[in-house]
Amino acid sequence: MTINVLSQTFQSHQLMQLANEATRFLELTPKHPLPINSQFNGSGVYALYYNGKNPNYLALGGKPIYVGKAVPTGSRTGTYITREEPKLKNRLNEHVRSIQHTTNLNIADFKCQFIIIPLEMSAIISVVESMLINKYKPIWNTKIDGFGNHDPGKGRYEQARSEWDKIHPGRPWV
Repeated sequence: MTINVLSQTFQSHQLMQLANEATRFLELTPKHPLPINSQFNGSGVYALYYNGKNPNYLALGGKPIYVGKAVPTGSRTGTYITREEPKLKNRLNEHVRSIQHTTNLNIADFKCQFIIIPLEMSAIISVVESMLINKYKPIWNTKIDGFGNHDPGKGRYEQARSEWDKIHPGRPWV
């Protein structure tokens, strides 16, 4: 039996319109210096910007150096919690610590933009993140892998160092 691929292909312009709308919204938000001292709850999408003198990044031209996401607890298994948590704030703080641990980056050279996506809309977080990565092709997402890595945890510290950690040494768990 031959499968009719066209009859099996889902198309929706609404999803892309929603992701484009979220992307435009992010682009209009203010850029905040890191670390962010305000407390807030929520999950969402963010972009990090570098404005320092590291020669690897002089050609960024105002584009993000990294785009990431923070998803609600339970999103991997589809068992979302019903209260907002500071997922986005915590994820940005993880990045602040990674940058502060390096020997050749200064946190004062970084800013971020972010959008909080309400819990009931959190299914679009990954779509918006992907759209921003495709649009801007941030160097830490596309060419220098490893910045967004989490501490691997006990028993997994012997893994190979990422490209990012080779260029920016200092994270204690690497």
